[in-house]
Amino acid sequence: MNNAAEQIISANKANLEALEGATTKAFAGVEKLVELNLAASKAALGESFGYAQAVLAVKTPQEFMTLQTGFFQPLAEKSAAYFQHVQSIATEGSAEFVKQFEANLAEAQKAVGASVDQLVKNAPAGSEAAVAAFQSALSNGQKAVEQTQAAIKKATTQAQANFAAASKQATDLAKKAAKV
Repeated sequence: MNNAAEQIISANKANLEALEGATTKAFAGVEKLVELNLAASKAALGESFGYAQAVLAVKTPQEFMTLQTGFFQPLAEKSAAYFQHVQSIATEGSAEFVKQFEANLAEAQKAVGASVDQLVKNAPAGSEAAVAAFQSALSNGQKAVEQTQAAIKKATTQAQANFAAASKQATDLAKKAAKV
């Protein structure tokens, strides 16, 4: 029994360390997003004041249209680049989180398997049916977790593809609008 308790304590310590690592990585992702937003805001502010000054210097409607087209074309490209950067940060963060989660889950499954094996060896006579039912339930639970992981991976991949397609479509529309 002491061995099982030690395994549980060890698993809890490992889970706490994994949680700390995941939290640190998540915080790093948030820091990257904040830095990106600050840089984008600073650039947009400077460009807006520059544009406003240029508008005040315009003398003809033709100059205004040329100025406006020149302002909105790069804006569309910068917006697309910004959203691609956000997607990159989110993808990187989620990939690291999933990788860490899967590694910890595999370790936990090994520890549970070892504990169950120990339980089976020490089970009293006549409890074979109950032990078999427990092992079957545990195996089915592990299969369900694996299926859930596969579904999450598939959904994440699909969401990333949808985001990329929407981002490209928005960029294309913005470029067309800037040309008009």
